[in-house]
Amino acid sequence: MKQILLETFVNQSLETSLSLFDQVKRLAQDFATRAAVHDKDGSFPFENFTALHEAGLLGLTIPRDLGGQNLGLASICQVIEGIASGDASTALVLTMHYLQHAKANRNRSWHPEVYNKVCQEAIANSALINAARVEPELGTPARGGLPATTAQKTAQGWFLSGHKQYTTGSPILSYFVVWAKTGEDEPQVGNFLVPRDLPGVQIVETWDHLGMRATGSHDLILENVLIPHEYALDIRPVSVKSSPDPITAVWNSLTLSALYLGVATAARDWLIEYLGDRTPSNLGTPLASLSRFQTAVGEIEALLYANRTLIYNLAQEIDKGESAPNVELQAQAVKYLSTTNSIRAVEIGLQLIGNPGLTRKNPLERHYRDVLCSRIHTPQNDVICQSLGKAALNM
Repeated sequence: MKQILLETFVNQSLETSLSLFDQVKRLAQDFATRAAVHDKDGSFPFENFTALHEAGLLGLTIPRDLGGQNLGLASICQVIEGIASGDASTALVLTMHYLQHAKANRNRSWHPEVYNKVCQEAIANSALINAARVEPELGTPARGGLPATTAQKTAQGWFLSGHKQYTTGSPILSYFVVWAKTGEDEPQVGNFLVPRDLPGVQIVETWDHLGMRATGSHDLILENVLIPHEYALDIRPVSVKSSPDPITAVWNSLTLSALYLGVATAARDWLIEYLGDRTPSNLGTPLASLSRFQTAVGEIEALLYANRTLIYNLAQEIDKGESAPNVELQAQAVKYLSTTNSIRAVEIGLQLIGNPGLTRKNPLERHYRDVLCSRIHTPQNDVICQSLGKAALNM
């Protein structure tokens, strides 16, 4: 089933697809061997990103003229799904890196020399990038408001100061895309590129989470960090409403959906192996032979099939330029449905086997903690459902 879907949905030549996804499968199997250790310790999987770099997977959303592969959304979703089946935390850091490069590639609004530098360093030196937006007082900017982080323009450049939370991948990131406001009489707001190695950049290790424990989503502290003028990426007056980029939002929703599909698939795979191996003495045959277990696994299969169909059909439409005007809402609906399905799929496994599913030595409890994190990513379920409802009601 999975091979058929891959050949149907991925918009690449068969030779390229097999080469890329063979690498993804191999890497995921390797990452899975130490995912539990990083989860238990809350340690960051640096070695996984060395492997991703060596396999050439850090440049997949970088344009070809700068040494990348410029892959479409369907292929990126398949890569993220595959990596997440081995280690969800690694997949989330990789997703954020892909999203930043995909947006920059699509908009081409950065200073050309800055953009070229960031792309080339990603390919040559495994320089990863992610946004830093959430703040202690404000919370997530998706709910509205302005950042407390400030950017002061001087003759030397921009001085940035502020405190960001939940900076996924912070132990390894080379660049932070920092959301800040200026101190002018009519303030501006936007993103500033902050290299990690500048004076005044500090990472405070605060991440101690239920799930996705190896993402290193620590706090970022900026104290009068000086960046060049050209590192102001896209700033505008606060009074000027910016037009949201629906394709960026679609990429965000679908890649996250694919990630948690990968987690649920890994849980399904472990469950099937467990049911095939477990033979209670009073039964004398594997649990997999019982109709109750077969029915439950069938429900899981249906949920995962629905997820793949939803995610990859819409991703293919985007890649072909055939998306509808309301594509952002469609992608939000896919995120809502698919992450709900993924959580339900793992829960079925837990309910099916009882205590073994919540035993720390078995990966199912880690997959459950990880898949629950799908609810915290923007856009969150209440926002999605309200947006869909308002659209249906013409409000």
